[in-house]
Amino acid sequence: MVLKWIDQAPRRVLALISAACVAMLAFGMYLQHVVGLEPCPMCIVQRYALIGVAIFAGLASARGSKGWWMGWGVLAMIASGFGAFVAARQSWLQWYPPEIATCGRDFYGMIENYPISRAIPMIFRGSGDCAAIDWTFLGGSIANWSFVCFVGFAVVLLALLVRGLKVGGKQGGSGYSMA
Repeated sequence: MVLKWIDQAPRRVLALISAACVAMLAFGMYLQHVVGLEPCPMCIVQRYALIGVAIFAGLASARGSKGWWMGWGVLAMIASGFGAFVAARQSWLQWYPPEIATCGRDFYGMIENYPISRAIPMIFRGSGDCAAIDWTFLGGSIANWSFVCFVGFAVVLLALLVRGLKVGGKQGGSGYSMA
């Protein structure tokens, strides 16, 4: 059923992915500004990945040209894979916290005060904040659920792109009917 929907309405699938990313970002803002949870550097990187997936999937859904939506869809899938990687790393830090919690600067402080070649490893090294589990839902932390969502987006995008290539090959390049 899902593959049939992907075949019939790929632009709607892309728009739905974009809307889901925006909803996740809004929920993150709610957790930060209403509940009072402070995001760690890895949480902020995951937000940027969500923004990338939302923008790329939104752009992909904007036009019916197959080359257009497949190009933006590939970028959305790459951003989703990057987000899944960061969420998996944070989940690992939560499951196996470092012995010494070295809570460093926030994301913007690192970028502003260090050269990018030094700031990027600091972001991905994690800190005590990244290992903290401040909120859970059904036993999973924010990083766990973020990983599940990023992987889900990547799988749907991969299915969309693979099926688009197969349909394009059979029909001589016209691709999907862009509903």
